[in-house]
Amino acid sequence: MVLSFLAAVLDLTVIWWLLKHILLGLAVALLIIFQPELRNALARLGSSRLFSFSQTQRHEFLDVFADAVGQLSKKRIGALFAFERAISLKDHLETGVELDAAFSPEFALTIFHPKTALHDGGMIIAQNRVAGAGCVFPVSSRELADRSTGLRHRAAMGITEEADCVAVVVSEETGQISIAVDGKIDRGLTGEEFRDKIEAIFLLQQQDDKEDTQETLAGEVDYADRGSDDLVPD
Repeated sequence: MVLSFLAAVLDLTVIWWLLKHILLGLAVALLIIFQPELRNALARLGSSRLFSFSQTQRHEFLDVFADAVGQLSKKRIGALFAFERAISLKDHLETGVELDAAFSPEFALTIFHPKTALHDGGMIIAQNRVAGAGCVFPVSSRELADRSTGLRHRAAMGITEEADCVAVVVSEETGQISIAVDGKIDRGLTGEEFRDKIEAIFLLQQQDDKEDTQETLAGEVDYADRGSDDLVPD
């Protein structure tokens, strides 16, 4: 910092140029080295109460979503959804048609109807709204024991390998419902099993985040109280 100041004041062009590029390289190196820590910090920020919906709002949305998936399953209409969480899906959103629409069973049935233009891609849901449809998700290249696993299921695994999103698949051939998280897929769920699992993923996680935040704040208050006791005489 001192060298940079002196180089700027004394107009030492060469030294200033070298320092500027060294500092830039150092900044990039620090970002690469501490990428996991930065990613975790952003994930915690994204899951904080400031950026989260209330328990009631989330529950209402998941109830509507489960109804939509149930209808798609009964009609054997293939579908692929990805719920954005802390890590942005913007790059994948740009491969489809960007939207900003309220989710409803009728909307999902229309988008994934075999004769519509967007039925082949995936739907991205962010902040309880449809952010885009017809999106292309990366297909998992992992070797699978079940060779009947189709492209939708591989795409659900692929997108959850790259990001912390939750993917939901409805099979066009069987109406089977599946959930993928962290590159792993749980297949053959009944409507009730699916509802229970999706609520467990989002509602229980939100409650855990809330409790962790409260515990952290309580710890900070206790620490502050102990500190004030040391400063104030009896």
